[in-house]
Amino acid sequence: MASTATMGHLPTGLGICTTIPDILYLPELIFGGLVWILVACTYVIPTNPLGWVMFVSVFCFTVTFIWTCIFLFGVHRNSSGWATADFLYHFVAAFFYLSAAVPLALETLNKKNDTLFYYRLDISAVVFAYMATLLYFIHTIFSAWRWKSF
Repeated sequence: MASTATMGHLPTGLGICTTIPDILYLPELIFGGLVWILVACTYVIPTNPLGWVMFVSVFCFTVTFIWTCIFLFGVHRNSSGWATADFLYHFVAAFFYLSAAVPLALETLNKKNDTLFYYRLDISAVVFAYMATLLYFIHTIFSAWRWKSF
């Protein structure tokens, strides 16, 4: 069960699997990866909004993976600077995903007369993009609490 009793310290090793907000790294990677895969599988007519969605999903997936490895291997040395960086990164990631999910939903609505297969892929990508946004937002809130209690 995840605990919030140790909010003033950054976990190391497998401790990231037992504390809030660090337990959210895995779902963020899963939903972000699904957005990346589903958008990459669709037929891209308006390249501009979907290009931004691809950038956001690849960027956030990569940085979240690196961030998870930093916490997993204990590179952070439990300093308050890392808690601040954790909060700032997740705030930016939540904002990026929201700015990508809205145009993706709009383009999906505009393509409802397209092939049913691609339309379903687009709907799935929109749902996972909003789920990733929600996860990053929740992670931002808990990271802010941890940052303030440092």
